[in-house]
Amino acid sequence: MKHRGRGTAPLAQQAADNQYPEQNALAGVAERVKAFQARHLTPDDVAVENEDAPVVQVVQLIITQGLRDRASDIHIEPHDDRVRVRYRVDGALRDKIELPGAIGPAVVSRIKVLADLNIIERRRSQDGQIRMRIEERDVDIRVSTTAVVGGEKAVLRLLDKSRPLFRLEQLGMPPDLAERYSTLLRTPYGMVICAGPTGSGKTTTLYGSLSEIDTPERNIMTIEDPVEYSYASINQIQINEAAGITFATGLKSILRQDPDVILVGEMRDAETARIAVQSALTGHFVLSSVHATDTATALHRLLDMGIETFLVASSVSAVISQRLIRRICLNCRSYYEPPPPEVAFLRTTGVAVPLGGLVRGVGCEQCAGTGYLERTGVYELMPVTDAIRELVVERAPLAEIRKTACYEGMRTLQEEGARLVQAGVTTVAEVVRSIYTVGMQ
Repeated sequence: MKHRGRGTAPLAQQAADNQYPEQNALAGVAERVKAFQARHLTPDDVAVENEDAPVVQVVQLIITQGLRDRASDIHIEPHDDRVRVRYRVDGALRDKIELPGAIGPAVVSRIKVLADLNIIERRRSQDGQIRMRIEERDVDIRVSTTAVVGGEKAVLRLLDKSRPLFRLEQLGMPPDLAERYSTLLRTPYGMVICAGPTGSGKTTTLYGSLSEIDTPERNIMTIEDPVEYSYASINQIQINEAAGITFATGLKSILRQDPDVILVGEMRDAETARIAVQSALTGHFVLSSVHATDTATALHRLLDMGIETFLVASSVSAVISQRLIRRICLNCRSYYEPPPPEVAFLRTTGVAVPLGGLVRGVGCEQCAGTGYLERTGVYELMPVTDAIRELVVERAPLAEIRKTACYEGMRTLQEEGARLVQAGVTTVAEVVRSIYTVGMQ
């Protein structure tokens, strides 16, 4: 499976084919900026602008091109006399366009209007959400603004509602790991945690997990912020703090809805984590995500939230940690003889350089000269065995938990990344960039 940013690109090849012929969506921005400057508008005037106004069209074009370029995030950054617009594509930021500094406040104000934020407040950080339909695709956009030295910065996270759901075997998991994970999902109760940093595809994996166990006999309920996938046979609850629906309150209401399987989008605080753990201990199967670097750290995160060691040990059935790494572009891949540092890195993970050398992308128009196109998942699965439970109860160090898990057969993220390098899927540089390795060998 090929991931993009917060999830997966639905039409990877079509997107790649269209990216450059359609790149001129931003070609008209310069003319619209000039039209804006000629009108001498203040940022607050944007609130009453109509859809044909220059600044309105500038924002629309920036978002449209971001969707065409498969961007997961759009960064609008003020720097004195200019505003830099960058897109995060396949996990890496790319400069896209520079706007005159004078239009920056108006652009951010327009985004705030769309996200129903306070356009007068420019010192405090604000968060909001935009729902749009762009080129026949429904898109949810999470907006975050914050004051920086040059003005006000905005980051837009694009969530493409049209992207399809994927099953476990399409997620990039090795067949043996996918089979073991699928078996763990079929336990009648307990908790499975998906760990990883922001944007590592945790939600995609959780929904791939739900697709494995979704049957008419089960009542599956989710609580998320936001609901990123629409799933016809699942009851989904959207967080709405203004209405008093938080993870904790929503989870309490779910428990009164006779659920069999519960998906908690993220365990952010002690109250949510405690209710989720108690749900797993009282006969429900719970899926959730935690921000953590690897499987062992995820267990310690629960302990850090104040959950008692015996509760964590009793409730968690397995932890799966993941990253997304860029795939080598199939259009410009070539073989090369790796330098000694790359050979040494592979040896530390027990992987040998294949005959003929390693593969890398030399860069072409299709991959914007990066040598990479799309992403795939790298996974680390740790079933919580009796030995691991004992270590959790004793609050053993992370290194000891990790060592025991490896002794029981767990393959680390680094080892899985090296395996993909050997198979010609990605490069050593990308594994080092995406997966934290220092002190974890």
